[in-house]
Amino acid sequence: MKRFLDIVFSLTGLLILSPVFLILSCIIKLEDGGKIFYRQIRVGRNGKDFKLYKFRSMSAGSDKKGLLTVGANDNRVTKSGKFIRKYKLDEIPQLINVLIADMSLVGPRPEVRKYVDLYTKEQSEILRVVPGITDYASIEYSDENELLSKSDNPEKLYIDKIMPDKIKLNMKYINNRTLFEYFKIITITFLKIVKIL
Repeated sequence: MKRFLDIVFSLTGLLILSPVFLILSCIIKLEDGGKIFYRQIRVGRNGKDFKLYKFRSMSAGSDKKGLLTVGANDNRVTKSGKFIRKYKLDEIPQLINVLIADMSLVGPRPEVRKYVDLYTKEQSEILRVVPGITDYASIEYSDENELLSKSDNPEKLYIDKIMPDKIKLNMKYINNRTLFEYFKIITITFLKIVKIL
């Protein structure tokens, strides 16, 4: 049932948001002539790598200078990228990942291999489910970039504090994967986005 809902919602979302896709694509392309989409290797279910799609919000090659984004202070973020990130518009192309079954609408946010390799055996349990666009951790840490920007050592803060906290929140959903929880998380996420707007 969840997979059926993922297909219906992702298809509907892609159709409804197609004008947004077109507008953002033009803005990104016109700013610096670079690629519209940013594809990053993330770790999915059972530890399998896949390419996660996002609207590009940083200058080309930025990931070589570090994997974490540190809010408004990050000079790698483009002018249009600041707007795109503020309203979480960079995440919209992940509906494609949902449609092709790399991801679900709801599930643990997929991590990059560098940080997955730091998981304990217990933390690796989150890899037994399909990753998602949103979950309790995404909602709780919607201001993650700003938190990192205030730290003298963003990566240490992420590894020692944020990542373990997010995994604990992930387990809250993993241990109770009901349709009620699925719709509850989608609803909370939607309301949070509306509040930002």
